[in-house]
Amino acid sequence: MDITHRLLVIVGSVREGRFGPTVADWFTARAEAHGAFTVEVADLAGVTLPLELPAVSPKYAGDAYPRPAGMAPLTAALERADAFVIVTPEYNHSYPAALKAAIDWHFTHWTAKPVAFVSYGGAAGGRHAVLHLENVLTELHAVTIRDGLAFPAYYTNWRDGSPLDPQAGEYATALLDQLAWWAAALRTARAATPYPGS
Repeated sequence: MDITHRLLVIVGSVREGRFGPTVADWFTARAEAHGAFTVEVADLAGVTLPLELPAVSPKYAGDAYPRPAGMAPLTAALERADAFVIVTPEYNHSYPAALKAAIDWHFTHWTAKPVAFVSYGGAAGGRHAVLHLENVLTELHAVTIRDGLAFPAYYTNWRDGSPLDPQAGEYATALLDQLAWWAAALRTARAATPYPGS
């Protein structure tokens, strides 16, 4: 039986004039055409993300964790997702503070779920940001996908909402194929046995 997985695409930049929505729109269209996913987008620019966190950890507070009301749609989207794609720029060799806040306000939402990355930036195409995100999300028991998408010098290598690299679509398909495999495997595993150690 064919099963579509719930994919949440997270737009990680909230900076004025950001390029993230352009990248996310392009990628989301490919994810929808792929056929393995039902796609939802969470744009952090529309989410309440205070930097000051409650004293209690969300790991131990569970459903009682006191998140701001404006964060509820993001929390629900993270909860129902089977897989994630994080669209991130690179700021000073790392990723945006808003994205870190969104991750830190949640804990078990990432557990035993796959996360892939679509990055953009200067010469490195956002890869420094992705390396940092891989470390953080591994700590939260997520499974990071090896094949990501990186767009160097996006300011000259995109036109009319699409990358100029003719292989970008193939790379997106490779990412989505791996993400679908992991989404299926981990969804089955979570249903069969509670994940240990979270």
